[in-house]
Order: sequence, then structure tokens, then C-alpha cells
Amino acid sequence: MPPITDIALRKAKPRDKPYKMAVGNGLYLLINPTGSKLWRWKYRVAGKEKLLALSAYPTFSLQDARQRCEEERRRLALGEDPSETRKAQKMAKTRADVIAADTFERVAREWMAWRESRGDTAETTASKDRWRLESYLFPHIGQRPITEITALELRDVLKKAEDAGKRETASRVKINAGQVFRWAVLEGRTHSDITASLRGLFTTPKPTHRATITDPKQIGELLRAIEGYTGQFVTLSALKLAPLVFVRPGELRQAAWSEFDLDQAMWRIPGERMKMKAAHLVPLSTQAVEVLRELHKLTGHGHYVFPGVRTATRPMSENTVNAALRGLGYTTEQMTGHGFRSMAATRLNEMGWNADAIERQLAHAESNKVREAYTHAAQYLDERRDMMQAWADYLDGLRAGGNVVPIRAQAG
Repeated sequence: MPPITDIALRKAKPRDKPYKMAVGNGLYLLINPTGSKLWRWKYRVAGKEKLLALSAYPTFSLQDARQRCEEERRRLALGEDPSETRKAQKMAKTRADVIAADTFERVAREWMAWRESRGDTAETTASKDRWRLESYLFPHIGQRPITEITALELRDVLKKAEDAGKRETASRVKINAGQVFRWAVLEGRTHSDITASLRGLFTTPKPTHRATITDPKQIGELLRAIEGYTGQFVTLSALKLAPLVFVRPGELRQAAWSEFDLDQAMWRIPGERMKMKAAHLVPLSTQAVEVLRELHKLTGHGHYVFPGVRTATRPMSENTVNAALRGLGYTTEQMTGHGFRSMAATRLNEMGWNADAIERQLAHAESNKVREAYTHAAQYLDERRDMMQAWADYLDGLRAGGNVVPIRAQAG
């Protein structure tokens, strides 16, 4: 049989069924009915026939195919199975592609989605975690495969924040990074939590007490200043309600009208909006109901009690109340939105109210109780109703500037 030439291969026409044009040493060209021409090499390993796909013709010429065939024959003579080598190479490439696709940002976003699906993280916390990841980690290591990020690399990223005077932020970013890495380990996406090597670095500074006012005379001055606030009516209403209900700032600003029963003077906050994920009841004093009824005329047609200035589809900004306090002349060292909680806790304890009732009203739930529903939220409820009304009356007296005698709980 005359030797196969490139001309013969080029002129070969497709038939009804696939057929072969043998070149020698197990090498042949497979011509398919579709017109495709594919190089194949048939060989044996331990008596077993195998087939290796090489490439397509004419991209791979006759000379290319013969040269490649000789290379594979040499590997075979050295005890290497070309087919198994090809499989191993494909598997390695697949693994490399998976690793490259598992960037830190991709894994971190999947962790956030997983955590959100569990519903055990407050919206405010999740939002702050997302902001820290997007602001401090994604720009630097977001597109890096998570398996390739080193502790030194993460350390350098965190040090940028620390050097900028944001030590507490650096600490919290490290915590978020650790949460992502530990989840990735459990999901088989990486091998270890590299943040363990950074233990002792970027530690959280000792917490400072939130600014508040507890002196009765100064409380009266603050309440009169609030009465004179000339900004947005929604903001004024938030300032008036904050000392009467003393919930956390996030719980106040995200309040929904559907949570309120003004006729029964009760605010029912669902567990998913609470820091401890436990449902909470807030008895409303007559003063609180009055503030809410006035505000309902303005915002009652919407979802949020305190909608944002730019859009009613979002609650007011988390900085609105603090900014209003600054506008009234109170610095961050004097008073904050969170300070209304400390104000109430301090004065109510000094006034002799049941410490357990105060703690329950502050929603300081114990860890083994955070999953309980409104039955737990209703503990000491009658006493708390009396306390909230007495507290509101006490604040009225301080606002009036008189010599106020605090209303104490009846001795039981």
C-alpha cells in the first residue's frame, strides 16, 4: 500500500459511515460523515487495547501527528500510559479551574448568603459585616483564590486599616475574615483558617461606655432641647420616642407600623429584628402613643414608622438621631442615640424598680433564652407597663424643670 500523503488526507471525502485512513504504528485519521477529520492513536498496555485522541486535521498536519505519535510511543516505552497521563492532566486542570474560581470574594459572598438563609444574624450586623468585607478585603484579596491567601498577606491588608487609625475596624475585619475562612474549611473550599496565625494582633480595644446623661437636671435640659428641635418632623418624633421606649437605635429606626397596636398601647418587635433574635414587647406610655399617633398622620400610609428622607422604602439613616443630637449641641462624648438606654437603666435602677424587669425591658436576654418567643418577652409585663408609664411621667416632670420626685415601684 502506498504511503499516506497530506494530499490524500485532504482529498478524503466523508461517507455514510465513519472510516479510517491508517498511517502506521497505530496512528490513523478518522473521517466522520459530518466531514470532521480526527487523529487517533491505537496502542496496547499490558495486552489491553487503548485509544488516544490527538487533534483534528488539517490543524494538526500529517507531520505533526507522526511527531506527536512518536512522543507518545517514547512515553509508553518508559512505562507511562498516555491515556492515564491525559486523564491526570485534565483532572489537575479542572481542580486548578475550581481553585481559581473560588476567590475570596466569591466564597465570602456565599458565606453571607448562607448566614442570611439561617436568619440568626441581625440585619444591621449583616450589613456592617458586608460593608467591612467590601471596603477593606475585597479590593485587596477579593479576586485571589482563597486557598492561596497567606496569613502575611492578610496581615498586611489589616495593617493598612490600623495604620490609618482604624484599629477597631481592623479587629472587626479580622473577625469577619476568620468567619469566612472557617466556613470555607467546613465547606471544603480551603484547608485552614489563616486568621488563627494572627491571634493577638489587631485586637479589639477595650470598650468604652457609650455616652449618656443620667443627672436629672441635665436630662431635663436635653428633653427641652429636643422639644425645640426645628429639623424634620420624623427626626423630631424619633428623638421624642427614643427616651420613652429606650430600645436599641437600629430597632427604633427600622420600626414598622405593622408592629404597633396603639389602641392596646403595645409595640411587638419580631425576633428577627432584635439583636438577641428574641421577640420583644415594649409597653407604650400614653406619651409614647401620643407621639406615634401624631407621626402616623404623616407616615402611617407607608411601611416604616421613621422612613428615610430620600425614599419611604427605606428606614431613616442609622446616623440620623446622632446627627440631630449633634445639631442640638451635644457632642459624641456627651450623648448618643444608644445613650437613652443607659439613661433609663441607670435612673430606673436608682428609682428602685425591679432589676429583672428593667433587664427584660432592655431585652438583655440570656443566651439560653434567645430563641424563646413572646412568652419570654412577656415576663414581668404588668410591672413593666407600670414602669414605662411612671418613667414617661418622670421625664415629663424633668422636662418641665420642676423639683421632680421619682415614682418608685410599690414594695411587694
